[in-house]
Amino acid sequence: MLQVILFPEIHNSQIMPESSSSSFSFIDVVTHRPSRLFIILAGFFIANALVAELIGVKIFALEDTLGLKPWNFNLFGEIGALQFSAGVLLWPVVFVMTDLLNEYYGQRGVRLLSYLTVGLIIYAFLMIFLAILLVPAGWWVEQSVSQGVPDSQAAFRVTFGQGLYIIVGSVSAFLLAQLTDVFVFQRIRRSTGERWLWLRATGSTVVSQLVDSFAILYLAFKLGPELFGGLIDPWPWSRILAVATVQYSFKFIMAILMTPVIYLVHGWIDRYLGHEVAKRMKAIE
Repeated sequence: MLQVILFPEIHNSQIMPESSSSSFSFIDVVTHRPSRLFIILAGFFIANALVAELIGVKIFALEDTLGLKPWNFNLFGEIGALQFSAGVLLWPVVFVMTDLLNEYYGQRGVRLLSYLTVGLIIYAFLMIFLAILLVPAGWWVEQSVSQGVPDSQAAFRVTFGQGLYIIVGSVSAFLLAQLTDVFVFQRIRRSTGERWLWLRATGSTVVSQLVDSFAILYLAFKLGPELFGGLIDPWPWSRILAVATVQYSFKFIMAILMTPVIYLVHGWIDRYLGHEVAKRMKAIE
């Protein structure tokens, strides 16, 4: 049976009888609700980050997807349409998961998962690069010619083999944004207590995603190419500001729209854990 040491601050009625040979109590993490909730939230948190890294290479046109006329905005001298990374599909889930981890598991929980996620992202890309280096079977290279893909190996390499600058920029921006989010979230909660859930959830997101939206573009498309060169020319500041503003605006709007969902999920989790246990968990910073 899976067991974990349960420390006094999260002691509750689900604890198993104390062992005679130890001063600690042990619980079954599968049936212990706070532990099970953490596993579920952590699983979604890590999976979202990994999936976003993989599907984020696709850029889609929002107006065309919705059947609307292109906006052709003009921001900072850059003219373009509403085009986003496919990774934004996960943003509503990311917003909810980050808030729940902040609320119930505090800074230590978020930091633990943030560092773990960065390590797993790096591990995933290492495995992907090794897979790219494998010599493909001849029949596999030509298997999708009839579907308009003359070279499956080239397609695999282009799709999954993101540039080093993009990987470094993405991972760095993710970690910086998560640490910023938990910092702002906890500062707001110290000032307001348990009141104004919407303020700490949305407020921390507004700040952290401002960091994320600009950091990844600057590191991946300006600083990296300027320092080390590469396949692309460094982006001008006008393009970075235009693209980051559009991406950030989308995240800001989604954070506002998802606020009612935050309240619904919090209510469900409080009932699932029990209000007394939930209250003690929220007191942990």
